[in-house]
Amino acid sequence: MQEALKKIEEEKERQRLEEEEAIRREDEAEQLRQEKARLDQEKKERKKQKEKERKERLKAEGKLLSKSQKQAQARAHAMLESLKARGIVVPSKDDGGDGEVSEKGPQKKRPVYLDKRSKFKQQKRTESQISVDEPSTQDEEKEEAEEAKADVAVEIEQEREKSEAEEELESWELITEKAAKEEEEAKTVAVKNSVDKVKTVEKKPVAKPEVPAEKAVRESEEESSEEEEGDEEEEESGSEEESSSEEDEEEEEEDDRTPAQKTRDAAVTRIRKRKVAGEKSASIDVLRSPIVCVLGHVDTGKTKILDKIRRTHVQDGEAGGITQQIGATFIPLEAIKNECSMVKKFSDMEIRFPGLLVIDTPGHESFSNLRNRGSSLCDIAILVVDIMHGLEPQTIESINLLRQKKTPFIVALNKVDRLFEWKAGARADIRDTIKKQQRNTKLEFDDRVKETIVQFAEQSLNVVLFYENKDPRTYISMIPTSAHSGDGMGNLIALVVELSQCMLAKRISYSECLQCSVMEVKAISGLGTTVDVILVNGKLREGDTVIMGGVDGAVVSQVRGLLTPPVMKEMRVKNQWDHHKEIKGSQGVKIIGKDLEKVLAGLPLFVAEHEDEVPIWEEEILQHLRHVLNSIKLADKGVYVQASTLGSLEALLEFLKQSKIPYSGINIGPVHRKDVMKASTMVESEPQYAAIMAFDVKVEREAQDMADSLGVKIFHADIIYHLFDAFTAYQEDYKKRKQDEFKHLAIFPCKVRILPQFIFNSRDPIVVGVSIEAGTLKSGTPLCVPSKDVSCL
Repeated sequence: MQEALKKIEEEKERQRLEEEEAIRREDEAEQLRQEKARLDQEKKERKKQKEKERKERLKAEGKLLSKSQKQAQARAHAMLESLKARGIVVPSKDDGGDGEVSEKGPQKKRPVYLDKRSKFKQQKRTESQISVDEPSTQDEEKEEAEEAKADVAVEIEQEREKSEAEEELESWELITEKAAKEEEEAKTVAVKNSVDKVKTVEKKPVAKPEVPAEKAVRESEEESSEEEEGDEEEEESGSEEESSSEEDEEEEEEDDRTPAQKTRDAAVTRIRKRKVAGEKSASIDVLRSPIVCVLGHVDTGKTKILDKIRRTHVQDGEAGGITQQIGATFIPLEAIKNECSMVKKFSDMEIRFPGLLVIDTPGHESFSNLRNRGSSLCDIAILVVDIMHGLEPQTIESINLLRQKKTPFIVALNKVDRLFEWKAGARADIRDTIKKQQRNTKLEFDDRVKETIVQFAEQSLNVVLFYENKDPRTYISMIPTSAHSGDGMGNLIALVVELSQCMLAKRISYSECLQCSVMEVKAISGLGTTVDVILVNGKLREGDTVIMGGVDGAVVSQVRGLLTPPVMKEMRVKNQWDHHKEIKGSQGVKIIGKDLEKVLAGLPLFVAEHEDEVPIWEEEILQHLRHVLNSIKLADKGVYVQASTLGSLEALLEFLKQSKIPYSGINIGPVHRKDVMKASTMVESEPQYAAIMAFDVKVEREAQDMADSLGVKIFHADIIYHLFDAFTAYQEDYKKRKQDEFKHLAIFPCKVRILPQFIFNSRDPIVVGVSIEAGTLKSGTPLCVPSKDVSCL
């Protein structure tokens, strides 16, 4: 039987190892996929950058043509070919623009953009003038007039050809800049030739026909110049429109990103610039409040120390006198000065930050998640050690956490008032109080201190009393304190202030770059589900869009309210909250919003200043979320777990995991009918798991009545280990009841040998004496006597 159970346990262990190996392989495959995607993205970015640089280089050299430029060049080339096919010689750069006739054919004038109406007017004026002056001239004058008329006829013929070419060119909508320059040169040459011909006529002795010809040419020149200016303005405006459209097309061709990618890249750039600006604005001249975390073993006096500083009684109101939630308290500058007024040389110190934000963590072994969360948030820590017990398990765990986070800390050697015949001096410096003690008290104090130093040395740490510490960077300071009498409280706060200002000035410099972490998720009557956050740097405003990690992914919500407890009050205790429109770090803040039920604690909180930044922050939060979700895995069959806060819920789940108890559902807040309905699904399939573990929450009367009718067991406790004990007892009782119920069906195997000398009755009923050789012989066990032909093993 034991071997079979052992095999079952080995099989379960093997399956568990296989599942862990499969999960590890999946994580490795996911990491490889992400790394490959990152490398591919970087390769694409490099390729895109090289292509952009190549296009810019070609553009600077004038070799880069857009699609519209290529089309315009092709149209201009086709136009020139058509002109050459019709016999019109189009001058190029090689022709020199002198207007001479080429060797291959007769000289043709380049086309000039002129108004045909002005040319016809000029022709009519010239003909009428020549016809009027012809009868009154002499023979020589007639000959010269005829020559002038012939020249004018040739010019008219040329103008007709020009007008035809002009009609042909006007059919084209786009002409390149090169062709436009050549046309301007052609116009200038044509006008120059006409002027030269008129001048030759003017030099002749005939006087009468000269004036009209010169006047006609001058009028034609004026009209053509006006038209040329208008044409040039139209061409310039058209070329500007074309160049702007070509630039747009080039930008579209170079930037092949989709609109969504452009929006994303713009948002990423905006976030990066905002982060860089926030980091640049950080200065040691402006300091925020240092975040101090109090760590230590259970019942070492962590909460009591804070109660003494705050003058509150939080520890007295906690269930069982132990802290089971993480809390935060803001200590203002006035309270610090009042508490440290008796410390030597403290009055000469200038405090440059507004106060201290102190985080109190639980010391119970099940709340390692909250200790880890608190140590991740703080700038400096106070490790509380009981002088009567030295280092204890959770103290060593806290030391390892601080080492892992590289967080500086000091040691509060608490409960010195328990030393024999200790005389308290609450409003005095601890050094003066120690000097006033009797000799035997001083000897016991020295022995206890030496034992603690040795225990720290075993953990590879050098500690020394704070007034003997000459090198704070090498040695850790210990401050003797008493949370009960108040001894050493002022020295403890004064040392925290001094180290924060001197050694951590750069770390606690204020920055506008938002740095905020979710500390706890709570359900509060009247407010619903709220989120407690630690605002380290930056600002939070009412109405901000916040992104947090949740069970089902990123949770996007809008801040409906920002609450803080009154000064010197604990955040986890019910208070009259102070409402704010805007809060500046460092501060513990309670956020009211929508859809906060599934938010996970321990993850950062981001604020999206623009709508397009939300997807980017969702991707960022999912990367942080992947590791956290692996720790919360619901089973198909298991108990239902309910707690007041997420931190307590995580502690419960950790206990269940260590005890190998599956859980099928979780929730935060009071137990309602819907929770009982979910837990009742186990009644038929797995009755031993038809239970609700309710920690530090209220059970509604309707829910309790429904649970009794459906057969669901509700375990309710305010102290976590009481809940553990109650459920363990329930499991043992259930197991015993099931054994009693089915004991008549159970067969316990055994092997017996009949003793021949003790056969008392060989017939019904058979009464014989036996020797039990293996197994267990119980009442009701069926026995089989083999025949002589069957050999017994």
